[in-house]
Amino acid sequence: MSTSARSLHRQLFVWLLMPQVVLWLAAALFTYKLAEHYANATIDASLSQTSRTLARQVKPLDNGLFIDFPRAARDILEADPSDRVFYTVSMPPGQFILGNRNLPPLPRGAKPVYGEPFFYNGKLSANDATATLDPAASDSSQANASSEPQRLRVAALLLRYGTPDSPGQSMLVQVARSSTNRELLARQILLDTVLPLSALMALMTMIVWAGVRTGLRPLAVLQSQVEGRAANDLTPIKITDAPPEVRSLALAMNSLLVEVNHNVVAQKRFISDAAHQLRTPLAGLKSQTELALLDAQDPALKARLQLVHSSATRSAHLVNQLLSLARAEPESASQQARSTLDLRQLARELTTEMVPRALAAGIDLGFEAAESCSRCPVRGFESLLREALFNLIDNAIRYAGRGASVTVRVELSDGQAIVEVEDNGPGLPESECEHVFERFVRATHDGTGCGLGLAIVREIVERHAGRVCLRPVQAQAPFGALVRVTLPAAIQG
Repeated sequence: MSTSARSLHRQLFVWLLMPQVVLWLAAALFTYKLAEHYANATIDASLSQTSRTLARQVKPLDNGLFIDFPRAARDILEADPSDRVFYTVSMPPGQFILGNRNLPPLPRGAKPVYGEPFFYNGKLSANDATATLDPAASDSSQANASSEPQRLRVAALLLRYGTPDSPGQSMLVQVARSSTNRELLARQILLDTVLPLSALMALMTMIVWAGVRTGLRPLAVLQSQVEGRAANDLTPIKITDAPPEVRSLALAMNSLLVEVNHNVVAQKRFISDAAHQLRTPLAGLKSQTELALLDAQDPALKARLQLVHSSATRSAHLVNQLLSLARAEPESASQQARSTLDLRQLARELTTEMVPRALAAGIDLGFEAAESCSRCPVRGFESLLREALFNLIDNAIRYAGRGASVTVRVELSDGQAIVEVEDNGPGLPESECEHVFERFVRATHDGTGCGLGLAIVREIVERHAGRVCLRPVQAQAPFGALVRVTLPAAIQG
């Protein structure tokens, strides 16, 4: 599907959903950073207190430093294997005094303030984690060593101390704690926040989907009105309580339909008027040629008059068919009154009326009705249905051929009124059966037909919400022909 042909419903949904996804990702990132900030704040406060406590255990003496750091205190720091505390006491620029000599150094360019903790992140390898100067502490450290580098949060406290012999010396106390618990806390906060956000986003997605469907419903109504109508139905589109955009589209389409309808009506009016005007002179020409044939003695002149008479007869038939077709059009049909009539009685009366004509053509014309079909009520225009049945029977008489038989059947089945006209004449192969319902299409050039009979039948049947089809009676010539008309039966009672 090309970009220009993509669904409007899908495009609106995607464009409304994309900001939600972006906001959801931004909220998730912001939540994680916020959780990480508060987790760092908690750990930093703990490391600041520990570093100050550790600094108070190192006291200057005249001949060096006094370290008051008992084993019990070290055990407390290393008690939790998943949240170990590492420490280092040194004298810049690099004189190691106590703890783990491999803690991450201060970042390059860092400028800690005396007496204020400086916090930074670093990593400590597994081997470095067990490389402690105190042999007593190394046992505990080795037991808890990890095979992967540990991410640390480090607090560095720079202090001044001095003695009369060496005043103004500095001491650096570094305390580090594993970032594992901090990251677990941040992830847990993120998880606890993202799950409700995801549920809220799913709910918002459903609301947006419903909103898009509701907003575009007038377009669906407009589509159903356009798709559900016949090709020759040019009545205006009815749409009420619609948004201005849809109403404008409907009004534009209605304006176009009105223009097309005016042109079609003008053409049909011209055909109808022309047919009416031609009937009288054609009837006069036909009568005059009949009289001339009676008086003519010259065989050549008589043959020419016979050709004129045949042409006049065919032209008169064409005019009558054009008038029937004009009456069958929706504009003309809408001006007539619908009524409930008995299709069985109508078919029987027409068959009886056309028996003399069938006998003159050498056709055996008969009527059959199912025993259960005492009445076959349908609702419609009696004049149009009479015209349709007349054309079916007339068509069979014209093309079945002398010596053939034509049977008219009526039955009522599953709420449908069915009329069949069957003959055992030459018929048509199945591949041509649909084609003959088009206007001015003749399956044979024999006879005086004009190619409008079956087109008129289909037009009338479709006006009554019915169906008409033609199929051969047998697969090989002579095929025979069976025309079936199906109309909705009227509800009785």
